[in-house]
Amino acid sequence: MLLITGGMPITFKSELSWLGYGRAGPVPIPVIIMFLVIFLFSIFAKYTEAGRGLYAVGNNERAAILSGVNSKNLKCLSYVITSTLCAIVGIIVAGNLGTADQSMGIGYEMDVIAAVVIGGVAMSGGEGHVWGALIGASIMGILRNAFILLGISSYWQSIVIGAVILAAMTVDIIRGKKRE
Repeated sequence: MLLITGGMPITFKSELSWLGYGRAGPVPIPVIIMFLVIFLFSIFAKYTEAGRGLYAVGNNERAAILSGVNSKNLKCLSYVITSTLCAIVGIIVAGNLGTADQSMGIGYEMDVIAAVVIGGVAMSGGEGHVWGALIGASIMGILRNAFILLGISSYWQSIVIGAVILAAMTVDIIRGKKRE
């Protein structure tokens, strides 16, 4: 991407841009898409064989395989779902900004990890809910906004986010040991 663009962002106008900046009444389209995805994946995780199988593989892949779960297909499905959602998010962000840049999204991975761990998703796998991840993401959004409003340096923001991840993982480990 850097070679093709020479490191420069690409501005564009597209029919899909409304996904990033459009509104349905007072509600932004990205918010509608977010709740639709959360609703659909809540149903998928709870009521489908594949959704329950993903939890089983995440919790203990060997036990899941011994139970008859096809872990290779489920892993492939999870990659397809993840890449599809990433593409949708890319379209939304590019549409919102009216530009595509190869550096968009760099650094988001730490926020995502922190959000899902805060939301109760176990790092060891097999535990957590989509709605919990939404709550964790909301907390991360509030933290990021507070950092900006308080004028806190991005370096300190990374340190605080790292500390939040460590604290959430420690709680996750302690919870896991109590269950054993």
